[in-house]
Amino acid sequence: MAERYFTPAEVEALIPRLTPIMAQVMAAHAEAAEARDRLQAEQQRIAAAGGGVLDRAAWQQSKERIERMTGEIQNGLDQILKLGGVPKDLGLGLVDFLHLRNGKEVNLCWKHGERQIRHWHGLDEGYAARKPL
Repeated sequence: MAERYFTPAEVEALIPRLTPIMAQVMAAHAEAAEARDRLQAEQQRIAAAGGGVLDRAAWQQSKERIERMTGEIQNGLDQILKLGGVPKDLGLGLVDFLHLRNGKEVNLCWKHGERQIRHWHGLDEGYAARKPL
């Protein structure tokens, strides 16, 4: 059994705090992904050319950006965990909260932008299997 089960009302009370945290996490996640894509494209360009000149300043700037964004992501995830949520998908902004439904442990599912808790899914299911409350 879990330490704590949430009711839909308890999760809804957290939404004003969750929304800006998840917005920041999602933005940092997207920014880090873009920086990683730039680094990977540069690596592929150099490999395809059989070598080449690397813009070390731009490379270092991208690496530092990824590190900063990773720190922001971790900070936001830590905040969500402290609230009792379990982040699931940073691209969609999904957070699950443990709930007891008809004597069975399930997850209440919140997606960034939602103002109310309207869905749940089994512990072994994900977002695609959401069911209405």
